[in-house]
Amino acid sequence: MSTNHRHAPESASRRHTTRPLPTTLWLPAPGQPDPVPAPGTVLPHWAIEKIRTEFTHRPGQAPAPLLKLSIPDAEPGMDARTPVITYTDGTPSRLSMLLAELHPSALPTPTESLPGTVGEMPGAMDEGWAGFFHRAHRLLPADGLLLLATRQRRDDSAGLTDPLGSLIACARTAGFRYLQHIIVAHVHPAADRLIPAPPADASPGVAHSDLVALSAIHHTR
Repeated sequence: MSTNHRHAPESASRRHTTRPLPTTLWLPAPGQPDPVPAPGTVLPHWAIEKIRTEFTHRPGQAPAPLLKLSIPDAEPGMDARTPVITYTDGTPSRLSMLLAELHPSALPTPTESLPGTVGEMPGAMDEGWAGFFHRAHRLLPADGLLLLATRQRRDDSAGLTDPLGSLIACARTAGFRYLQHIIVAHVHPAADRLIPAPPADASPGVAHSDLVALSAIHHTR
């Protein structure tokens, strides 16, 4: 083989191809007493505890508090109707992490759009999902984490739909960077098998929820 072989120039599309973001699968531990989310929520209790283990503990620092928002809808005044639970070890600390559970019934249908994803000025929408993401961005410091928990749903007219693309686009408009996608499986380990254990209010055929990690970007002058 000749040692003077010259490689052809790489195409622009190949040079600028980005690596796929990591996807992680979370499974409940064997014997998990409550693998199913409570009615009206997205994540089971074991997944909340795993979030606290994986995300709130930082080397050499006290565990960060986790603020969980269960968002029932995106209509005007949504903040006043959003239940909030704070998970903390009692050590005072600045808020640096939000977990927002977006129930599928709160998301727009496939024929609707998320306001603020295209053609909107950042911060122009005070209501709806665009307003929520901008408010979350103002609450979090640089590199603070926003965790979105949701799942697919099945509509009679459109079939199975996935809201992640529109939600991530809306979050990016508000100033977040997409970091990671975690699949939270709704199963029950038994011996060498995984037995489906979907939430009672999940659409038929939906056997997992999605957890997306986003980091807040704050530009400094």
